[in-house]
Amino acid sequence: MERLDGSAAVPPHLAGGIVALGNFDGFHLGHQAVVARAVERARAEGRPALVATFDPHPVRFFRPDAAPFRLSTLDQRERLFAAAGADAMVVFDFNAAFAALTAEQFVAERLVDRLRVAGVVTGEDFTFGKGKVGDAAGLAMFGQALGFAAETVGAVTLGGETVSSTRIRDLLRSGDPAGAARLLTRPFAIQGVVQHGDKVGRTIGYPTANLDMGRYLRPAFGIYAVRGRLADGRVLNGAANLGIRPQFEPPKELLEPYFFDFSGDLYGQTIKVELIEFLRPEAKFDSLDALMAQMDADCARARTILER
Repeated sequence: MERLDGSAAVPPHLAGGIVALGNFDGFHLGHQAVVARAVERARAEGRPALVATFDPHPVRFFRPDAAPFRLSTLDQRERLFAAAGADAMVVFDFNAAFAALTAEQFVAERLVDRLRVAGVVTGEDFTFGKGKVGDAAGLAMFGQALGFAAETVGAVTLGGETVSSTRIRDLLRSGDPAGAARLLTRPFAIQGVVQHGDKVGRTIGYPTANLDMGRYLRPAFGIYAVRGRLADGRVLNGAANLGIRPQFEPPKELLEPYFFDFSGDLYGQTIKVELIEFLRPEAKFDSLDALMAQMDADCARARTILER
């Protein structure tokens, strides 16, 4: 899998490819259908398969003060695209110059001149160009004029409901990571570098690996059964506090997983923490003993869930 700059000319061996085009935040069932169709076409025609995405997210560019909402990082998407069969990921830098491109300029300059596309696949609700004036029908018309085949993939439904990033965010905010996982086809995962904290957890028998939430969506604050994945391939079960730690001062917004039966040093390592099940909201207890008793119960319940 190669990562390409969307403002540069595509390498010759990736020219003439079929490009899945969209933001693909979360890479849920609907996004997977778009990429699968692009890969299918590419393989049938003997062409490269590319996935083009945008970074930062357009919403972040137009509304820089918006609350965190991302479901995945570029690194996470790159791995997901590769697993789906793509040969390369193209990243369009969504800056002021890019946002000013008209629909025709985006197609002619970025897709045709620089990516040299033979085909483009999008979702049916894809829009592009300044003011979002370009849509799937317009892309097909540009394709006819400029020599590439444009195709759209319809919305994917599950249980009678359309799969969307908005729906996934709503599920996570409401404390339903299992519901979100069904639409994502995998648990929602936060990846980050383990940082030094206040080291309070180790004094009460629960040493945690502290992760900054960055620009990830904030799921419901509370205690979760989690699964950690280390860079060396190890998989660890655990329980985590996600939130502001109301028991301790000052409040700090963190994801703090405690991994069962693990005693290694994770500081400075990049780990991924998957949210499996929401156990309870955050709470402040009358005493440290009461907190520890609740943590014992939380961990016992998390073990049962994760061993199922």
